[in-house]
Amino acid sequence: MKSLIRKCALGTAFVAMTGAASAATFVNVLTGGTSGVYYPLGVTLSQVYGDIIPDSKVQVQATKASAENLNLLQAGRGEIGFSLADSVSDAWKGNADAGFTKPLDKLRAIASVYPNYIQIVALADANVKTLADLKGKRISVGAPRSGTEINARAILKAAGLSYEDFAKVEYLPFGESVELMKNRQIDVTLQSAGLGVAALRDLSAAVKVNFVPVPAEVVAKVGDPAYRPAVVPASTYEGQSAEVPTVAINNLLVTHAKVSDEVAYQMTKGIFENLERLGNSHSAGRQIKLEKATDGLPIPLHPGAEKFYREKGLVK
Repeated sequence: MKSLIRKCALGTAFVAMTGAASAATFVNVLTGGTSGVYYPLGVTLSQVYGDIIPDSKVQVQATKASAENLNLLQAGRGEIGFSLADSVSDAWKGNADAGFTKPLDKLRAIASVYPNYIQIVALADANVKTLADLKGKRISVGAPRSGTEINARAILKAAGLSYEDFAKVEYLPFGESVELMKNRQIDVTLQSAGLGVAALRDLSAAVKVNFVPVPAEVVAKVGDPAYRPAVVPASTYEGQSAEVPTVAINNLLVTHAKVSDEVAYQMTKGIFENLERLGNSHSAGRQIKLEKATDGLPIPLHPGAEKFYREKGLVK
């Protein structure tokens, strides 16, 4: 009889354990390359979510950023990811030229977070002062089909340039692009990232560089409202003594429709109740503002995020 009771108790304990295991909430945070801005912010978000979401198992995944993140979310292989707004718009529409062969209809918005700045940096001795001077140079335009590379195509086209105008085009993440610059294997890197991105801080501290301006009239020729004139403030990087006209594009945090309303609510709440932590992980995090969280979203809000914004008076 005692043996039977012991077996029953063990069976009950096993059921309880497996029930608890099945109740775990998995949150995979999709970021970008480890030398960019998405990654440190994503690491901090993962720590926040581990603290506030009950029974959560949280991990961070380094990716090729925008396009890959959106495709992973559509496939249910992540719960939240970073992406540029223009990439999200292309994904929602199914823009094949941007790497989306069909509309990604499961995507849902969590928040508009901080702007990316298109930062075009040339070796000082490459004599690149204007966009026209880029012709015939060796350039890296970001990982293939990344948000950066999509931005590169748009800006270069607006400036009357194409990849055929360059002596060499490399499709590399930020850190690898900088290493080629240091080794004089390329002349220019174009990086779409938050201000003070680690890769460009590293580059400007190691070699003399020029920051190439993108005039407002070129921004207008892109013909996409996601692209707006902006400036990189003076002294953002070592040796950069003057502000540089360029382009800003909002970054979004995106989820998908199968994420529960409660988890999406907690993920949204976690962002805006931990802005100081995010700002401490990277300076771009200091630009995240609750009042701008629903600005310029090209896809529907997730109902869980919408609930949070309704509580805050941003959504009626």
